[in-house]
Amino acid sequence: MQRFSLFFLFTVFVIPLMAQETINLPVTETDESIKWNKKEKEYFSEIWQTEVVTNVIKPTMQVFQPSREKKTGAAVVICPGGGMYALSIESEGNQVAKWLAERGVTAFVLKYRLVPTGEDATKELNDDGERVLLKAGNVLPLGISDGLNAIQYVREAAEKYEIDPNKIGIMGFSAGGAVTMGATFNYVPANKPNFIVPVYAWMDVIPQSTTPADAPPIFIVCASDDPLNLAPASVKLYTAWLKAGKSAELHMYAKGGHGFGMRKQNLPADQWIERFGDWLDNEGFLE
Repeated sequence: MQRFSLFFLFTVFVIPLMAQETINLPVTETDESIKWNKKEKEYFSEIWQTEVVTNVIKPTMQVFQPSREKKTGAAVVICPGGGMYALSIESEGNQVAKWLAERGVTAFVLKYRLVPTGEDATKELNDDGERVLLKAGNVLPLGISDGLNAIQYVREAAEKYEIDPNKIGIMGFSAGGAVTMGATFNYVPANKPNFIVPVYAWMDVIPQSTTPADAPPIFIVCASDDPLNLAPASVKLYTAWLKAGKSAELHMYAKGGHGFGMRKQNLPADQWIERFGDWLDNEGFLE
């Protein structure tokens, strides 16, 4: 009897935080010049010391739903980073989704289309040098299309997931930040995000764009010591939103490096997601 009770408690409290559904997204933009010769693969990268997903050919989302009594009506599409070569699926995807679900936010971890790679995409990313920008730039429009389709899917399925269609955001890390900002510069009413969260966004790969006239609120995170020198682009985004008279919040940590996601480094940057939770609350998305 005691064993049954413990199992029941484990089931009740853990299952709501696990991915409960896989959604296949439509493919509305293609590029015949990009050929995937390998299947989608998930493995532990020795270089990055984390789980990664590579060779995403068909975009999908994993859904993490809060327990019903916790639901706030807010939702976030999460775009993990990885240079458009891979997805850091745990610290920039699943762990973020679980944190949000615990606080009543329905989370959708997006696997957007990536550069075709061989056995170890993280090694290829390191070895490709100047070719990285070209390869990533070629596939980015597909990733942006996947991000926009993800937002539209969540809005159209709002009733199913008990989501407020006016509380749907998109968050992205590094290359996922490029997907996030690409979606921001290219939305139409059906797939417009209600808030955006670029985390150490890789802006060099995105063509120069202007702040939309109806730009949503933005929450920006980066570290001044980012070794990829991404901090100035985050400041530029913040300044652009301010100049346009739009709501903006910037958290620039003195130390944190790149790709910290949900990793704990015993630095103030470890608390960025708590600040994001505060911001969601202050902006009224958790009411």
